[in-house]
Parts: sequence; structure tokens; C-alpha cells
Amino acid sequence: MNTEPINRGTLIRPTLPAPRFPNADEAVRAQDVRPAGAIDLLLVNPPAPDRGIWIRSQHRVGRRSREGMIWPQVSLAQMAALFPDKRVEVIDAIPLRMGWDEFEALLREKRPRYYVTQVTAPTLQNDMFGVFLAKSLGATTIAFGTHVTPIPEETMRAYPALDYVLLGEPELTLRELVDLLDAGSSKLEAGCSKLEAGSSKLDAGAWWPGVEPAFAARLKRLFTTTDPDWKPAWLGKEKNTQYAIRNTKGLVWRDGAEIVMNPSRPFIANLDDLPLPRHELLPWQKYRAPLVGGPYTFLVSSRGCPAACRFCIKHVSYGRSVRFRSPENVLAEIAQLVALGISNIHMYADLFTINREHVVGICEGILEQGWKLRWTCNSRVDFVDEELLQLMARAGCWMISWGIESAEPAMLERMHKGITTEQVAQALRWSKAAGIMNWGYFIIGLPGETEASIRKTIDFAKQLPIDLALFHIAAPHPGTPFFFEVVENGWFRPGTRWEEVDMDRSTVLDYPNLSAEDLEGWAKRAFREWAFRPGPMWTYVKMLLGSPALWRPALEIGLETLGWK
Repeated sequence: MNTEPINRGTLIRPTLPAPRFPNADEAVRAQDVRPAGAIDLLLVNPPAPDRGIWIRSQHRVGRRSREGMIWPQVSLAQMAALFPDKRVEVIDAIPLRMGWDEFEALLREKRPRYYVTQVTAPTLQNDMFGVFLAKSLGATTIAFGTHVTPIPEETMRAYPALDYVLLGEPELTLRELVDLLDAGSSKLEAGCSKLEAGSSKLDAGAWWPGVEPAFAARLKRLFTTTDPDWKPAWLGKEKNTQYAIRNTKGLVWRDGAEIVMNPSRPFIANLDDLPLPRHELLPWQKYRAPLVGGPYTFLVSSRGCPAACRFCIKHVSYGRSVRFRSPENVLAEIAQLVALGISNIHMYADLFTINREHVVGICEGILEQGWKLRWTCNSRVDFVDEELLQLMARAGCWMISWGIESAEPAMLERMHKGITTEQVAQALRWSKAAGIMNWGYFIIGLPGETEASIRKTIDFAKQLPIDLALFHIAAPHPGTPFFFEVVENGWFRPGTRWEEVDMDRSTVLDYPNLSAEDLEGWAKRAFREWAFRPGPMWTYVKMLLGSPALWRPALEIGLETLGWK
């Protein structure tokens, strides 16, 4: 018997069968079960690029917070309030100092069906990483904010993991989109039958089955007062989801390889119709701001501003609309915050003093309730008077931030600021006399700037009764008139990336007479000249002595601002 081993390689001959690859897709799908704690909507302010404190907001610019202020995500709390019938959570990764590993683990735990995220220019690629992670876990991905509103198509083209963009005000578009995608073909079919029978006579409960009747009535009022021609998208006559999506205003979406931009949604007509924001979903205990010794949050008292400043991003989201909540509605939210234990509030508005009667009503209501609040706000110097400032102080206002921008009249005129240096000086004196601190904001490097105009602004800032000051570098945010002027004149530095459009850290502008390095140098010099004087230094020391808990963050903010870190 031959026991010699046989080399099987000598027996193999070429073969060419038809390819039959194993398909494990179905087996994998069967294993991919959403966890018991999975949620419907996850509203996200994603981690920062560097674990630092970054500012993102529904209608403001994104930037690294030089002043160490953590912006409460009240816009996410407002969106969450529109979904009492869904499992909703908010993740604000900034105050939690959450890194991407921790964030990814949380995404896997929550497995949301809808992932809704803030997006700003300086954090664009970073923010889209969160979209990619969520998409890989099966979520429908949705973005909103001041970057995707003016640049929706190019953003979606560059980031295929992004399914939808909400243009401008996101609340109603998000509610309609989720309702539509949740509805499914059976609801579309039923809705079409009712439409054919005369949907205009249907009550709100028929439009939102499963939603508590009073809230369904609120939704119907919100949609129909904002857009009188509105009907639920799922009542589309073509009886399919794609038709309904195509008729959802304020939405940018994908139809195969095509990116479709639907007509814009009208602005919300009556802000009082919105439910109060769900502040309890926010990590408000971790929010902090300069000189604020305890928890604080934002309260959005109005939307829009009548001014026409060419550099301002808020017009990208709100255009020239001006709407304000009733004092009673604002006071109801304050009562909610007081019940949570929050007594520090920032009246977060494009222009808080937009309507004198509105402000008076809020202040008188605070005084009548006897609330011991400490609150701040912003204002323009041409929207206050001495009597109003004194009333605001009695009601608990202790600091106002003012957009001063420049001391050069020609610069103010060119930027369409609409104020004079005389108005600035008068308003700040009134405020100081009422016992209110002044926080001045200035911009270095808008079109027409010269070294002489910068010098004039610095000298003017040192003459004003200002307690805090920030000198920003002009940033051409997409969609603003300033942005289009920069593009038209070729002032963008070659190779500019969106992440570099950050008014607190660097600039992307190269003017013929002022380079990017010149502007950055002048911005740092402006702050140092203003800050290193006996008055501001003594004010700073007194604030720290009054609140030792602020020492460490104050030191970090100071080093960051001075460029020593």
C-alpha cells in the first residue's frame, strides 16, 4: 500500500463557474434590533472640534467662545416642545465637554430615528461627522442653522450622509417632516380619502391622530396662521410620500441624485402659539457666563430686527421680519424657569428692546410677581431711553450688551449701522447711571477700515463707560451682504475653508491696505489697550473678589482672550 502523501496541487485545473457570493444582509438586518431605550428624536448640539467651548445657535454665527460663555440651547428646547407625542431628548455636548468617542457611544445607546443637528461654518466638517455617525446607525439626518440656510445645496452635495436641511425657522418644517415620514402609506391613503371628501372641515384631531386634542389644535393654529393655504402634506392628492415631501415648505431634500429646494416657509406669524421651550431637557446646571455666579439660561423674547447691518447673520434666518411675544407669554416662561430654580436669565433676542411697550410689560410683570431675578439683554443705542433703562434696572437687569462696532462715522454709514457715536455715548451713560453694566462689542476689519479708523475706535472705546469689551474680527458669514461684497471684490484669502470664518480667532480677509495678519494684530492690540487700564482692571478684580468660584474660569478666559494660550 502506497502511503506517500499526495500533493493536491497537482490535481487542480482552471474552473470558471458563475459567481455566487454569500449574502448576509438579511441575517445582519435581523440582528440589528433597536435597543429598548431607543428614542424618536435626538436634538443635538454636537461635540466641539477641540473639546473647547463653542457657540452654536439657530440664528447666530458659530465661533469658539473667547469669553467662556456657554450658550444654552434654547432653540433645541423649543423644537423639542413641538413633539409631546414623541420620545425626544436633547444632547448639548458643549457644557458636558463630551468627546466624539463618548458621543458615539451615546448615539448607539439612543439609536434615534431622527437626528437633528446644529450646523455652523466654523464647525462644519466637525458637525457633519455627527451626521455621518447617526446615518451609519440608521437615523434620518436633518440639519438647520445659519450655514445650511444660505448654502443648502452645496452642503448636501458635499456631505451625502445629510438627508434634509431645514431652511430658516426650523420648528414647523421639522414637525411636518417628521409627521410625514412617520405617517406611512396607510395614513397617506386615508388622508387622501378625507381630502377628497373635503379636508377643510376636518378638525385638528383628524390631522394629527394620536396627538392630545388641545395640542393638535395648537399645531393647526400654528400652521394655518403662519400659512393660510397650508394643509397637512400627507393629504397630498398623489397619494405618495414623495409628492408630500415635495410640497413641504422650507425643506431641502434628495430625490435620488437630485437635490431639491422646496419653496420657503413663511415666518411664524404669532410666537405666542409656540409651546414654551422644554428647558428641563437642557443641562442648565452646567451653563455659565461671565460674572454669573449660578445657573442661567436663555429666554427668546422676540425674533428679528428692523436694522439693516450688512454684516449681521440674523437676517439670513429671519430676513427683515420683526415679531415679539406678548409680555404674558414671556412671564409664563419666566415662571417655568423660576420653578426649575433658575434666577439668572439672558433675554436672548436679536434686539430685546425692539418694542418699548413689550419691554415695559415684561419689567412690570417681573416687579408685580416679586421675582428676584438677575437678567441681561442686548440692545441698540437708538432703541432705549433713560426712563426705560431705569425701569429695566429695577426689574433686575444688570448688564446690557451693545453693538457699537466702530467710532468712524463713514464706517457706520457704510455698514448701514444707523447710529451715531453721540447716541452711543448717551445710551451708555444712561445705562451706567441706572446701575446697569455695559458690555461693548466692536468689529475690526469691515470694508473701508483703515489703521486710522481702528485707532479711532480703540480711543473711543476707552472713553466710554464700558465694563466689558470684545473686539471681534470681521467675518463674512455666508448669505450676508458683507459676504457677497467680499466675494465680488476678491477679498477672500485664497484657499479659505469655512472653518476659518471665525470672528474670534482669525480672519480670512485680505484687503489691499490691510492683510489678515494686520487685522488679527489690531484686534488683539485693541483689547489689550482697552483692558490694561486702571478702570477695567479694578472692575475685573472687584468682580473676582465678589465671586471666588469665577477665579479659574476668569483666568482661562483672560489667557484665551490675550492670545497667551
